[in-house]
Amino acid sequence: MLDYVLNGLMQRYQERVPDVAAIIAAMINEDLIQIADDIENDHIAFRTIGVPQLGIQSLEKIFLHYGYTKQAQYHFSEKKLDAYWYAPSEPKYPRIFISELRVQDLSEDAQRIITSYTDEVKVDPVTKLDLDNGPEVDLFLHSALWKTPSLADYKALAAESEYAAWVIYNRYYLNHFTISLQNLPAGYNTVADFNAFLERNGFKLNDAGGKIKESPDHLLLQSSTVAKMIPAKFAGNVTQEISGSYVEFAERRVLPQFAHLPLSEIKREHRREGFEAGNADRIFESTYSSQTQR
Repeated sequence: MLDYVLNGLMQRYQERVPDVAAIIAAMINEDLIQIADDIENDHIAFRTIGVPQLGIQSLEKIFLHYGYTKQAQYHFSEKKLDAYWYAPSEPKYPRIFISELRVQDLSEDAQRIITSYTDEVKVDPVTKLDLDNGPEVDLFLHSALWKTPSLADYKALAAESEYAAWVIYNRYYLNHFTISLQNLPAGYNTVADFNAFLERNGFKLNDAGGKIKESPDHLLLQSSTVAKMIPAKFAGNVTQEISGSYVEFAERRVLPQFAHLPLSEIKREHRREGFEAGNADRIFESTYSSQTQR
Protein backbone atom coordinates (compact mmCIF):
# COMPACT_ATOMS: atom_id res chain seq x y z
CA MET A 1 0.00 0.00 0.00
CA LEU A 2 2.83 2.42 0.77
CA ASP A 3 4.20 2.02 -2.75
CA TYR A 4 0.78 2.80 -4.20
CA VAL A 5 0.36 5.91 -2.07
CA LEU A 6 3.88 7.22 -2.74
CA ASN A 7 3.50 6.63 -6.48
CA GLY A 8 0.22 8.53 -6.49
CA LEU A 9 1.76 11.45 -4.62
CA MET A 10 4.73 11.63 -6.98
CA GLN A 11 2.60 11.32 -10.12
CA ARG A 12 0.40 14.29 -9.25
CA TYR A 13 3.32 16.28 -7.88
CA GLN A 14 5.18 15.90 -11.18
CA GLU A 15 2.08 17.03 -13.07
CA ARG A 16 1.94 20.20 -10.96
CA VAL A 17 5.66 21.00 -10.84
CA PRO A 18 7.23 21.43 -14.30
CA ASP A 19 10.74 21.62 -12.82
CA VAL A 20 10.57 17.93 -11.86
CA ALA A 21 10.42 16.60 -15.42
CA ALA A 22 12.89 19.24 -16.59
CA ILE A 23 15.45 18.35 -13.92
CA ILE A 24 15.05 14.63 -14.62
CA ALA A 25 15.53 15.27 -18.34
CA ALA A 26 18.70 17.29 -17.65
CA MET A 27 20.04 14.51 -15.40
CA ILE A 28 19.42 11.91 -18.09
CA ASN A 29 20.96 14.16 -20.74
CA GLU A 30 24.19 14.43 -18.73
CA ASP A 31 24.21 10.69 -17.90
CA LEU A 32 23.68 11.13 -14.17
CA ILE A 33 20.83 8.63 -14.33
CA GLN A 34 19.31 6.41 -17.00
CA ILE A 35 15.67 6.66 -15.93
CA ALA A 36 13.68 8.65 -13.35
CA ASP A 37 13.47 5.64 -11.03
CA ASP A 38 17.25 5.83 -10.58
CA ILE A 39 16.77 8.93 -8.41
CA GLU A 40 17.11 8.33 -4.68
CA ASN A 41 14.35 10.26 -2.91
CA ASP A 42 15.78 11.65 0.34
CA HIS A 43 12.44 12.85 1.72
CA ILE A 44 9.02 14.21 0.88
CA ALA A 45 7.32 17.01 2.79
CA PHE A 46 3.79 18.08 3.65
CA ARG A 47 2.38 21.27 5.11
CA THR A 48 -0.62 21.20 7.47
CA ILE A 49 -2.78 23.50 9.59
CA GLY A 50 -2.69 23.05 13.36
CA VAL A 51 -6.34 22.80 14.33
CA PRO A 52 -7.63 19.98 16.60
CA GLN A 53 -9.13 17.77 13.87
CA LEU A 54 -6.28 18.23 11.35
CA GLY A 55 -2.57 19.02 11.46
CA ILE A 56 0.30 16.67 12.16
CA GLN A 57 -1.66 14.41 14.52
CA SER A 58 -4.07 13.60 11.69
CA LEU A 59 -1.81 13.24 8.67
CA GLU A 60 0.87 11.26 10.50
CA LYS A 61 -1.61 8.43 11.16
CA ILE A 62 -1.32 7.40 7.51
CA PHE A 63 2.44 7.02 7.56
CA LEU A 64 2.65 5.52 11.05
CA HIS A 65 0.27 2.84 9.75
CA TYR A 66 2.71 2.13 6.91
CA GLY A 67 5.60 1.49 9.29
CA TYR A 68 7.13 4.95 9.68
CA THR A 69 8.41 5.92 13.12
CA LYS A 70 8.14 9.43 14.55
CA GLN A 71 11.50 11.10 15.17
CA ALA A 72 12.71 14.56 16.23
CA GLN A 73 10.55 17.65 16.61
CA TYR A 74 11.50 21.08 15.23
CA HIS A 75 10.24 24.57 16.07
CA PHE A 76 10.24 27.63 13.81
CA SER A 77 9.31 30.54 16.05
CA GLU A 78 9.40 33.32 13.46
CA LYS A 79 7.30 31.37 10.94
CA LYS A 80 4.99 30.03 13.69
CA LEU A 81 5.52 26.41 12.66
CA ASP A 82 6.25 23.07 14.29
CA ALA A 83 7.40 19.91 12.50
CA TYR A 84 8.39 16.27 12.93
CA TRP A 85 10.24 13.90 10.67
CA TYR A 86 9.46 10.22 10.22
CA ALA A 87 11.84 7.38 9.43
CA PRO A 88 10.74 4.63 7.01
CA SER A 89 10.77 0.95 7.87
CA GLU A 90 13.05 0.26 4.91
CA PRO A 91 15.85 2.44 3.47
CA LYS A 92 14.35 2.24 -0.03
CA TYR A 93 11.56 4.57 1.10
CA PRO A 94 11.90 8.35 1.57
CA ARG A 95 11.92 10.04 4.95
CA ILE A 96 8.81 12.14 5.60
CA PHE A 97 8.75 15.69 6.99
CA ILE A 98 5.41 17.10 8.19
CA SER A 99 5.09 20.70 9.33
CA GLU A 100 2.16 22.44 10.97
CA LEU A 101 1.04 26.04 11.30
CA ARG A 102 0.55 27.18 14.91
CA VAL A 103 -2.80 28.80 14.19
CA GLN A 104 -3.22 30.06 17.76
CA ASP A 105 -0.11 32.23 17.31
CA LEU A 106 -1.65 34.20 14.43
CA SER A 107 -3.83 37.31 14.67
CA GLU A 108 -7.53 36.94 15.46
CA ASP A 109 -8.39 37.91 11.89
CA ALA A 110 -6.11 35.24 10.42
CA GLN A 111 -7.47 32.63 12.84
CA ARG A 112 -11.03 33.55 11.87
CA ILE A 113 -10.25 33.15 8.16
CA ILE A 114 -8.53 29.79 8.66
CA THR A 115 -11.24 28.30 10.87
CA SER A 116 -13.97 29.48 8.47
CA TYR A 117 -12.55 26.80 6.17
CA THR A 118 -11.19 24.15 8.52
CA ASP A 119 -14.38 24.13 10.64
CA GLU A 120 -16.04 22.40 7.69
CA VAL A 121 -14.01 19.35 8.77
CA LYS A 122 -15.90 18.15 11.85
CA VAL A 123 -13.74 15.16 12.80
CA ASP A 124 -10.27 13.89 11.94
CA PRO A 125 -10.82 12.66 8.35
CA VAL A 126 -8.02 10.07 8.53
CA THR A 127 -9.97 8.13 11.16
CA LYS A 128 -12.59 7.42 8.49
CA LEU A 129 -10.10 5.93 6.01
CA ASP A 130 -9.32 2.28 5.40
CA LEU A 131 -5.56 2.72 5.53
CA ASP A 132 -5.06 -0.68 3.90
CA ASN A 133 -6.90 0.59 0.82
CA GLY A 134 -4.23 2.34 -1.27
CA PRO A 135 -6.60 3.93 -3.81
CA GLU A 136 -8.76 5.33 -0.99
CA VAL A 137 -5.75 6.91 0.75
CA ASP A 138 -4.41 8.21 -2.56
CA LEU A 139 -7.75 9.85 -3.36
CA PHE A 140 -7.90 11.43 0.10
CA LEU A 141 -4.43 12.98 -0.28
CA HIS A 142 -5.56 14.67 -3.50
CA SER A 143 -9.05 15.75 -2.44
CA ALA A 144 -10.19 19.08 -1.05
CA LEU A 145 -11.00 19.03 2.67
CA TRP A 146 -12.75 22.40 2.61
CA LYS A 147 -14.28 24.81 0.12
CA THR A 148 -12.13 26.68 -2.37
CA PRO A 149 -10.88 29.86 -0.67
CA SER A 150 -11.63 33.35 -1.91
CA LEU A 151 -8.78 35.37 -3.33
CA ALA A 152 -9.41 38.03 -0.67
CA ASP A 153 -8.95 35.47 2.12
CA TYR A 154 -5.84 34.06 0.44
CA LYS A 155 -4.28 37.53 0.18
CA ALA A 156 -5.20 38.42 3.76
CA LEU A 157 -3.51 35.25 5.03
CA ALA A 158 -0.47 35.75 2.79
CA ALA A 159 0.08 39.21 4.26
CA GLU A 160 0.58 37.57 7.68
CA SER A 161 1.76 34.04 6.85
CA GLU A 162 2.61 32.91 3.35
CA TYR A 163 2.70 29.36 4.70
CA ALA A 164 -0.94 29.72 5.86
CA ALA A 165 -2.01 31.01 2.46
CA TRP A 166 -0.21 28.17 0.66
CA VAL A 167 -1.93 25.49 2.76
CA ILE A 168 -5.40 27.04 2.67
CA TYR A 169 -5.29 26.76 -1.12
CA ASN A 170 -3.17 23.64 -1.72
CA ARG A 171 -4.30 21.49 1.26
CA TYR A 172 -2.34 18.21 1.46
CA TYR A 173 -0.72 18.39 -1.96
CA LEU A 174 2.91 17.37 -1.79
CA ASN A 175 5.05 20.40 -1.03
CA HIS A 176 8.32 18.95 -2.34
CA PHE A 177 10.39 15.88 -2.94
CA THR A 178 14.14 15.77 -2.47
CA ILE A 179 16.82 14.39 -4.76
CA SER A 180 19.56 12.68 -2.78
CA LEU A 181 22.94 13.72 -4.17
CA GLN A 182 25.72 11.80 -2.46
CA ASN A 183 25.39 8.66 -4.61
CA LEU A 184 25.39 10.52 -7.93
CA PRO A 185 28.52 10.46 -10.13
CA ALA A 186 31.52 12.54 -9.09
CA GLY A 187 31.14 16.15 -10.18
CA TYR A 188 27.43 16.08 -9.30
CA ASN A 189 27.37 14.41 -5.87
CA THR A 190 27.63 17.52 -3.69
CA VAL A 191 25.18 20.39 -3.28
CA ALA A 192 27.78 22.82 -4.63
CA ASP A 193 28.34 20.74 -7.78
CA PHE A 194 24.66 20.01 -8.30
CA ASN A 195 23.70 23.67 -7.85
CA ALA A 196 26.19 24.54 -10.60
CA PHE A 197 24.59 21.88 -12.83
CA LEU A 198 21.10 23.27 -12.08
CA GLU A 199 22.03 26.87 -12.79
CA ARG A 200 23.88 25.84 -15.96
CA ASN A 201 20.56 24.36 -17.06
CA GLY A 202 18.57 27.47 -16.24
CA PHE A 203 16.95 26.55 -12.91
CA LYS A 204 16.37 29.28 -10.33
CA LEU A 205 17.60 28.47 -6.81
CA ASN A 206 16.33 29.64 -3.43
CA ASP A 207 18.99 32.03 -2.11
CA ALA A 208 17.48 32.74 1.33
CA GLY A 209 20.43 32.49 3.70
CA GLY A 210 22.61 31.51 0.74
CA LYS A 211 21.98 28.96 -1.99
CA ILE A 212 23.53 26.22 0.16
CA LYS A 213 21.89 25.62 3.55
CA GLU A 214 24.39 23.86 5.82
CA SER A 215 23.93 22.34 9.29
CA PRO A 216 26.29 23.48 12.08
CA ASP A 217 27.99 20.06 12.02
CA HIS A 218 28.62 20.50 8.24
CA LEU A 219 27.14 17.05 7.58
CA LEU A 220 23.77 18.01 6.04
CA LEU A 221 23.71 20.37 3.08
CA GLN A 222 20.56 21.33 1.21
CA SER A 223 19.34 23.56 -1.60
CA SER A 224 16.11 23.96 -3.53
CA THR A 225 14.55 25.46 -6.60
CA VAL A 226 12.15 28.38 -6.29
CA ALA A 227 8.50 27.40 -6.74
CA LYS A 228 7.08 28.36 -10.12
CA MET A 229 4.01 30.56 -10.23
CA ILE A 230 0.97 28.55 -11.33
CA PRO A 231 -2.60 29.62 -12.22
CA ALA A 232 -4.96 29.00 -9.30
CA LYS A 233 -8.74 29.16 -9.47
CA PHE A 234 -10.33 30.76 -6.41
CA ALA A 235 -13.97 31.00 -5.32
CA GLY A 236 -16.19 32.80 -7.81
CA ASN A 237 -14.07 31.50 -10.71
CA VAL A 238 -11.39 34.10 -10.04
CA THR A 239 -7.95 33.09 -11.34
CA GLN A 240 -4.63 34.35 -10.04
CA GLU A 241 -1.10 33.02 -10.20
CA ILE A 242 0.29 31.72 -6.89
CA SER A 243 3.40 29.79 -5.94
CA GLY A 244 3.23 26.04 -6.48
CA SER A 245 5.63 23.38 -5.20
CA TYR A 246 9.39 23.03 -5.67
CA VAL A 247 12.26 20.52 -5.75
CA GLU A 248 14.84 20.10 -2.99
CA PHE A 249 18.34 18.58 -3.03
CA ALA A 250 20.20 17.04 -0.10
CA GLU A 251 23.76 15.90 0.55
CA ARG A 252 24.22 13.72 3.62
CA ARG A 253 27.88 13.37 4.52
CA VAL A 254 29.47 10.38 6.24
CA LEU A 255 29.49 10.52 10.04
CA PRO A 256 32.99 10.96 11.56
CA GLN A 257 32.93 7.53 13.20
CA PHE A 258 32.52 5.89 9.79
CA ALA A 259 35.02 8.03 7.87
CA HIS A 260 37.45 5.07 7.71
CA LEU A 261 35.03 2.94 5.66
CA PRO A 262 35.66 2.61 1.91
CA LEU A 263 33.03 4.35 -0.19
CA SER A 264 31.74 1.01 -1.49
CA GLU A 265 30.72 0.04 2.06
CA ILE A 266 28.95 3.30 2.97
CA LYS A 267 25.23 2.78 3.55
CA ARG A 268 22.40 5.07 4.60
CA GLU A 269 23.01 4.40 8.30
CA HIS A 270 26.59 5.66 8.01
CA ARG A 271 25.50 9.15 6.95
CA ARG A 272 24.03 12.16 8.75
CA GLU A 273 20.39 11.45 9.60
CA GLY A 274 17.45 13.67 10.41
CA PHE A 275 17.03 17.33 9.58
CA GLU A 276 18.26 20.75 10.67
CA ALA A 277 15.88 23.50 11.75
CA GLY A 278 18.09 26.28 10.38
CA ASN A 279 18.21 24.66 6.95
CA ALA A 280 14.48 23.90 6.86
CA ASP A 281 13.60 27.43 7.97
CA ARG A 282 15.13 28.83 4.77
CA ILE A 283 13.88 26.02 2.54
CA PHE A 284 10.29 26.91 3.52
CA GLU A 285 10.84 30.22 1.74
CA SER A 286 11.00 28.48 -1.65
CA THR A 287 7.28 29.28 -1.98
CA TYR A 288 7.50 32.78 -0.48
CA SER A 289 7.16 35.95 -2.55
CA SER A 290 10.65 37.06 -1.45
CA GLN A 291 11.92 34.23 -3.66
CA THR A 292 9.26 33.83 -6.35
CA GLN A 293 9.16 37.55 -7.15
CA ARG A 294 12.90 38.24 -7.35
